[in-house]
Amino acid sequence: MQTHLAPEYQNTADGQAAEAILRKCVHCGFCTATCPTYQLLGDELDGPRGRIYLMKQVLEGQTPTRATQLHLDRCLTCRNCETTCPSGVDYGHLVDIGRKLVDAKVPRPAGERALRWVLKEGLTSPLFAPAMKLGQLVRPLLPQGLKNKVPAPQNAGAWPTRNHARQMLMLAGCVQPAMAPNINSATARVLDAAGVQVLLAPEAGCCGAVKFHLNDQDGGMAQMRANIDAWWPLVEQGVEALVMNASGCGVTVKEYGHLLRDDPLYAAKAARISALTRDLSELLPDLLPALRERLAAKDLARQPALVFHPPCTLQHGQQLKGGVETHLAALGFAVRVAANEAHLCCGSAGTYSVLQPELAYPLRDRKLHNLQTQGDEVIISANIGCITHLQSGTATKVRHWVEVLDAALLA
Repeated sequence: MQTHLAPEYQNTADGQAAEAILRKCVHCGFCTATCPTYQLLGDELDGPRGRIYLMKQVLEGQTPTRATQLHLDRCLTCRNCETTCPSGVDYGHLVDIGRKLVDAKVPRPAGERALRWVLKEGLTSPLFAPAMKLGQLVRPLLPQGLKNKVPAPQNAGAWPTRNHARQMLMLAGCVQPAMAPNINSATARVLDAAGVQVLLAPEAGCCGAVKFHLNDQDGGMAQMRANIDAWWPLVEQGVEALVMNASGCGVTVKEYGHLLRDDPLYAAKAARISALTRDLSELLPDLLPALRERLAAKDLARQPALVFHPPCTLQHGQQLKGGVETHLAALGFAVRVAANEAHLCCGSAGTYSVLQPELAYPLRDRKLHNLQTQGDEVIISANIGCITHLQSGTATKVRHWVEVLDAALLA
């Protein structure tokens, strides 16, 4: 796609990066067919190709409008279009740039600014955990929209205490310890069963994705730098990997090297952190022998059948497809994926389900329909946002896949 940058964007890092991405687009429209918002709305400007045209116009000097902003806001950043694109257009990074440039010129209404501020500051605050506990105490009294975001209290179980020669670092996360604490402890127990010790850096907090994708990119990158500082002593001590059990965090941390590439103090460290980062499912091939031995005496026939929803941040953002279901099946679990539209987003998308509920909930219901759970089947996923969002629309249990594996090991 031929692009002529306006003078204000020439010789800027954002302008040059955006131009390089735009030049890969060949207008083919394959991306439109796999875009969730286009599927719902049928508007070219609510598909990747249309949004690319809008961003191109801004970069070429056209003044963006509130409508431009809304079309970009409605993008889930699911990156399904990247999986579909035959030309390798890096849409995810382009839309980050586009939103930044548009928000600099289009003021948001006061109520919208307030909600976005509450989300980016509240979800990443130390006060989130006590606020979640309070919400859980009064959960039956909450309106349905808020109740959907407050899961029932969960017992995390015991954290393993054995020491192992193999050690991996894990990000506890900002919302997961309060909303679903068993995911982290289950991860630690499963890795312990395979001879791997999980380490935490208490000073590490949010991965930076919440603020970054709410267009507080400076705030998000400050959190990234703080995490690198917290992790670096353990990296220097030789931890084997930085394991992520929330695919939304994983895709962000894997991009630290890209996002901080121009920071002279952090570029090299960020690249090292990204290189060390592994989604939990990426460890399964190496762990299979030890886990299979531990499960040999267990009666897996008593475990429920599983239906796997692969998060967009796993299958599109990290380009990790088929691993979870393949390796769980190799361990003896009965697991399947949706026969239709397994590639489409469930509508969670970080804070999207709060900011765009009129799109998020139809996508949730569409996903649940396609999962077609029956009997005592359990839905499994790999991201806290997807798990919470899907659970709000079904009586079927929705869990992280590592919790199911952990339960089988403890049975």
